[in-house]
Amino acid sequence: MFSGSIPALVTIFRDGAIDEAAFRAFVDWQVREGSHALVPCGTTGESATLSYDEHYRVIDLCIEAAAGRVPVIAGCGSNDTATAKRHMAHSKAAGAAAALVVMPYYNRPNQEGMYAHFAALAEASDLPIILYNVPGRTVTDMTVDTMGRLSEIPSIVGVKDATGNVARVTAQRLACGKDFVQLSGNDDMALGFMAMGGVGCISVTANVAPRLCADFQNACLAGDWTRAVELQDRLYPLHAALFSDASPGPTKYALNRLKPELSAELRLPMTPPSEASRRAVDAALRHAGLIP
Repeated sequence: MFSGSIPALVTIFRDGAIDEAAFRAFVDWQVREGSHALVPCGTTGESATLSYDEHYRVIDLCIEAAAGRVPVIAGCGSNDTATAKRHMAHSKAAGAAAALVVMPYYNRPNQEGMYAHFAALAEASDLPIILYNVPGRTVTDMTVDTMGRLSEIPSIVGVKDATGNVARVTAQRLACGKDFVQLSGNDDMALGFMAMGGVGCISVTANVAPRLCADFQNACLAGDWTRAVELQDRLYPLHAALFSDASPGPTKYALNRLKPELSAELRLPMTPPSEASRRAVDAALRHAGLIP
């Protein structure tokens, strides 16, 4: 259903507001550079700082700018089930292809609570759901057994796996079936994830290097592992540099270096990356051949 390079889009701000024209242009560039789908309002999009109206406006802008050329997987996650339902209802009406829904954070529900959360979302909407398991941020970690139970619900179609454990790909395939869509949530581990049977990556790096990330994913999907390793080596320093300070600060800095018309502005509590982080990003951009 979904595969390839799927950027978790940053949200472009200017003077405290969404820069709609710049965001539209950014989405168009992503599509033209070969991205296979788009995720607006994920955590990389600073979704936690967006009002309801802003959240829905970013989803609408992305769908309008993509204009049916690639699927849009709307960020709909919340630690409040009712809020996630609301996000999904808007995304469905707006024309999103699916919802990316993170594990409930801070509340720390047990496995039964996680199951009940996602089952309730699936009951409320037939919009396909991609689970987002990122225990490093949410603390909660969905087990393979719980994911297997949820995969029996027809509208729960896949997972963005940011556990950092590539063995999960095989375990989840055995539990959820070979058609369950498994997308890496870690750029630096995407090569191993794909070799284990993954079908794509919801990527931070693709914000900055969409063509290279798309080429990398295309090589993996074609089984051209020699080419994939070449591109992995070219991209790896950038994967690391974009997390050399709090995300998405380094990513917005890198994007602004490549496309100065796209502001690097962040919303509090995010602040600009450190000088050391900026130096690491510059060096990684040069290594990737993106700047002289």
